[in-house]
Amino acid sequence: MILNSILFVFTFACMEFVAWFAHKYIMHGFLWRLHEDHHKPNHRALPLEDNDAFFVIFATPAIILLFLGSFWNVPYVNAIGIGITAYGICYFLVHDVFIHQRIKWLRNSDNWYFRAIRRAHKVHHKHLGKEDGECFGMLFVPFKYFKAESNKE
Repeated sequence: MILNSILFVFTFACMEFVAWFAHKYIMHGFLWRLHEDHHKPNHRALPLEDNDAFFVIFATPAIILLFLGSFWNVPYVNAIGIGITAYGICYFLVHDVFIHQRIKWLRNSDNWYFRAIRRAHKVHHKHLGKEDGECFGMLFVPFKYFKAESNKE
């Protein structure tokens, strides 16, 4: 049980690096065609974007791990799959719900952490092209955004 909990937390934390790496080198790299519509100014008007294909791409390893962990009755494989899934849920809530308001929840949060995440993502979206991007992370963003937001309180 302790090992599974550690694996869950470790996997969840590692997923931030995986998301950063994938965003910077895959989404803004060879799969830019799928991500490009997300950087267009009117992307929020669309119910679905090509960029939403990444949901399926990133969910696939978690689904496979959860299936295999259940099929073979290997709890640590399930713990890793659950860690990936939990990160995916957080990513969806922060990115799609909170930042881009694709579902109208959490729009009035005035927490300094959430404001910093929103500001960092706004800086990321000021670049409409594939190159010169910044702030590729989601839950952990550069300290300067937290510092700027905490000074507002």
